[in-house]
Amino acid sequence: MHVVIAGGHGQIALLLTEILAAEGHSVTGLIRRPEQAEDLTAIGGRPIVLDLEQADAEHLAGLLASETGDAVDAVVFAAGAGPGSGAARKETVDRGASVLLADAAERAGVRRFLQISTMGAGTVPDPARDEVWAAYLAAKTAAEDDLRARDLDWVVLRPGALTNDAPAGTVLLAEPSVGRGEVTRADVAAVIAELLRTPAVSRRVLELRGGDAPVADAVAALVSEN
Repeated sequence: MHVVIAGGHGQIALLLTEILAAEGHSVTGLIRRPEQAEDLTAIGGRPIVLDLEQADAEHLAGLLASETGDAVDAVVFAAGAGPGSGAARKETVDRGASVLLADAAERAGVRRFLQISTMGAGTVPDPARDEVWAAYLAAKTAAEDDLRARDLDWVVLRPGALTNDAPAGTVLLAEPSVGRGEVTRADVAAVIAELLRTPAVSRRVLELRGGDAPVADAVAALVSEN
């Protein structure tokens, strides 16, 4: 399997790259800065430097179709403007870059698309939070809406509050709403890897937090619901 990850230097993306590469899969990470490349190559990934805020769909489709080498089986949108960014970059990265990747996937004939969103997308923001948070939720919601309207084998994953704790290996994974809760970044990466191995889970919006089900069992349960 060959997977391309947008936002390839993010924490979840690096954990996912390590999982997939250890299993012998090919992983290409789209990164913003050349100095990030060494971190990917050290764990078995292949970096491509590409600023998703400046790229166009035709160029990115060309990368997916040819310059990444072997045929691409799936793309993962793991990019985000990140803490400290303003409302404008929530729009250009959290929404705009996801739309760009989906456009490119369609042009390149890559059907499998996993989008990392956030718990709370699709809801009205808490008025107690600031305008940047509202812009973030609006951007994630718009990105979800765009993807769900496409003829792709998409999965939207909404994790809860992210932590850097050691992986629990057990989660609660289901269609909305699972309720608020924390989940480790390592467990998010493990769930994405399992979803990539399970193409029968498609065109689903899923929420994720810590729970009692082993990751493989949680994903298998989604298949049995079909």
